[in-house]
Amino acid sequence: MERIKILLIEDNPGDARLIKEMLAEAKNISFNLEWRDRLSSGLERLDKGGIDVVLLDFMLPDSRGFDTFNSTKARAHEIPIVILTGLSDETLAVMAVREGAQDYLVKGQVDSNLLERAIRYAIERKRVEEALRKAHDELEIRVRERTAELAKANEALQAEIAERKRAEEQIREQAALLDKAHDAIIVQDLGHRIIYWNKGAQHLYGWTAEEALEKDEDKLLYKEESPRLIEASKSVIEKKEWIGELYQVTKDGREIIVDSHWTLVQDGNGKQKSILVINTDITERKKLEAQFLRAQRMESIGTLAGGIAHDLNNVLTPIMMALQILQQKFTDQESQRLLGIMERNAQRGANLIKQTLSFARGIEGERMPLQVAHIISEIRRIAKETFPRSIDIRTYLPKDLWVINGDATQLHQVLMNLCVNSRDAMPDGGTLSISAENIFIDENYARINIEARVGPYVIITVADTGSGIPSKIMDRIFEPFFTTKEPGKGTGLGLSIVHTIVKNHGGFINVYSEVGRGTTFKVYLPAITTTEIRKAQEQKPELPTGKGEVILVVDDETSIREITRTTLETYGYRVITASNGAEAVELYIQNREDIKVVLMDMIMPVMDGPTSIRALCKINPDVRIIAISGLAERDKLSGVTDIRVHASLLKPYTAERLLRTIHEVISTQ
Repeated sequence: MERIKILLIEDNPGDARLIKEMLAEAKNISFNLEWRDRLSSGLERLDKGGIDVVLLDFMLPDSRGFDTFNSTKARAHEIPIVILTGLSDETLAVMAVREGAQDYLVKGQVDSNLLERAIRYAIERKRVEEALRKAHDELEIRVRERTAELAKANEALQAEIAERKRAEEQIREQAALLDKAHDAIIVQDLGHRIIYWNKGAQHLYGWTAEEALEKDEDKLLYKEESPRLIEASKSVIEKKEWIGELYQVTKDGREIIVDSHWTLVQDGNGKQKSILVINTDITERKKLEAQFLRAQRMESIGTLAGGIAHDLNNVLTPIMMALQILQQKFTDQESQRLLGIMERNAQRGANLIKQTLSFARGIEGERMPLQVAHIISEIRRIAKETFPRSIDIRTYLPKDLWVINGDATQLHQVLMNLCVNSRDAMPDGGTLSISAENIFIDENYARINIEARVGPYVIITVADTGSGIPSKIMDRIFEPFFTTKEPGKGTGLGLSIVHTIVKNHGGFINVYSEVGRGTTFKVYLPAITTTEIRKAQEQKPELPTGKGEVILVVDDETSIREITRTTLETYGYRVITASNGAEAVELYIQNREDIKVVLMDMIMPVMDGPTSIRALCKINPDVRIIAISGLAERDKLSGVTDIRVHASLLKPYTAERLLRTIHEVISTQ
C-alpha cells in the first residue's frame, strides 16, 4: 500500500491530534504524518523534501492570513496544499484555492473519510494538472525541435520519429494515470466540445468515451443552461479558474450534484487551449447534510414543544384548580357562564400542547379483552431465561388488576422493547422491576394532562437501576431512528414503536430518569369500564374539610402557593406559605406546635425538598410531610430513600386529590 507523507502545519494541538486520529482511521491509503506548530519550522521541513501533501492552517503564531499560504506555496513548489480553515476564514480559503491550493476543509465539519478523500484527490488533481500541462508543453517543444531538425537535415527523420513515439508513449502513460482517478476528468475545447473523457467520468455519468467525445458538454450533462453554468463558463475565461457546485444528469436520467473545478489550460505562450474540468460527486454528502439539518430542526421542535408544554402546564395548573373551586362556589348563571368560558379556553390551551407534541402515526392491531398480568408474567419468564444473571428481575402484580382492550402481540412488543432497553442500560447488572396497578383518572386531572382521558387505567411500570437518560436527549427518545447505541447495536426504532402502539391503544407514556440512578417508564392503558367502575365514577362524595388545622405549604411557584392557600382556606384549613426550604424550616421552628402537615415541593432553589425534609425531621421526627413533585421529577420521590414522608402528590394535582391526601395524613395515627 502506498504510504503518503503529510506535513501538517497547525498550531492547535487539539486540532492536530484530531487530524492524526482521523488519518489513523483511513482504510484505503497509509499516511505518514509530520506536525509543525509554526510556519517557520514547517518551511524548514519542506526544504528537506520528501513531502507529498501539505495540510496548512491559515492562522499561525508567526504568520496569519493569506501571507501564510503565499509563503508556503513559494517553498512547496509542486507539492499540493490543502487549507484547514474555520468558518470565519472560508473566504480566504477560497482565494487560496484560486491561487493554487488544491482544496480546503472547514474545521469542525471534517470526518476521516472526507479528510482522506480530500488528501487523495488533492494529490491526484495536482498530478493531473501537472501531467496535462507537461504533456502540452513538452509535446509542443519536441514537435518544434523535430520539425526544425527535419527542415535542416533529412537524416534526422528517424530520430524524430523515435522521439515522437516516446512522447506518445508518455502521453498514453499520463492518460492511463488520469483514468485511475476516481473523479470525473473532462477536457473540453473553448466551445465546450468534449475532447477527453476519463474512466472516472464514464463511471459517474454512464457514457463511454466513444459516446461522449465530440459532444457538447452543456447539452450532454445539463437539462438546461443554468445561471451557475453561465457563471462557470464566463469565470474560467476571465479568471482562469472556477470552483462551485453544479446540478447535472447522468445517462440514465439520474440527477446528481458535483463539486466542479474548472481550470483554463494555456500553452507556453499563454494562448488559451482548452478547459480542464474535474467533477467530484457529492450527491450523497448533500443528502446527509439535508438529513442532518432535518434532524437539527426536529431536535429544535422537540425542545420547543417540551418548553411549551412545561410552561403552559405551569400556567394551567392554578387555573384549573381555581376553576374547580369557583364552579362550586359561584352557582349563579352569569358566574357559571364566565367560568365556562375560562374552562373552554384553558382546554384550548391544553389542546394546543397536545397538537404541538403529536409526532407519531397510528398502527392498528386486533384488539380483545386482555389481562396484562399474563403478558407481564410471560415477559418475566423470557427475561429470566435470556437476560444476564447479574440483572435481578422483579414483578409486582395485584390480584384485582383491571382488564384492558388491546392487541396482545403489540403490547408484548411494548414491554419487551422497554425491558431490552433496561437490560442494555445495565451492562454491569442491576434491578429490573415490572409492576402494574389500577388508577382512575378524573375529569379535573384529564383537563390538565393533555394525553389523559377520564376513566379507569392500568399503569404498567418498567423501572431499572441503569445509567439513566441524559435530560438533553429526553425529548428525542421517541423519535424514529434516534439512538445513542453503537452502530449495529440498535435501530432507533424501539421506543418509537412503543410510543406509537401505546398511543393507538388510547394510552400514553410518562418517563422519569436520572443519570446514574436509572429510568422508569410508566405506560397508561385504558381499562374496560365495568359496572362497578362506572358507579364509582358517578359517585361524587363531598370533599373532606378541615377543622382549623395549620398547613405549611412550601413551593417556589407563586401561583401554586396562592391557589393551594385559597383551596385549603376554602375548606377549613389555616395556611402558612414558604417559597423555599430555608424559609420553611424557619417558619416551622416558629410554629412547630401549630403545624399539622407540611406540603413540601421536592425541587426548589436555596434549599431543595429532600434537604428541607431532613432538617424538619431533625427538629421533629414525627412531622407529617406530603412530598410534592412535578411530572419531570417524580423519580425524585423514589430516588431519595433516607427521608420519611407520609404521602406524595404529583403535579398538577386537583383540589380533590389535595384535600383527600391531607385528610388521610391527618387521620392516620
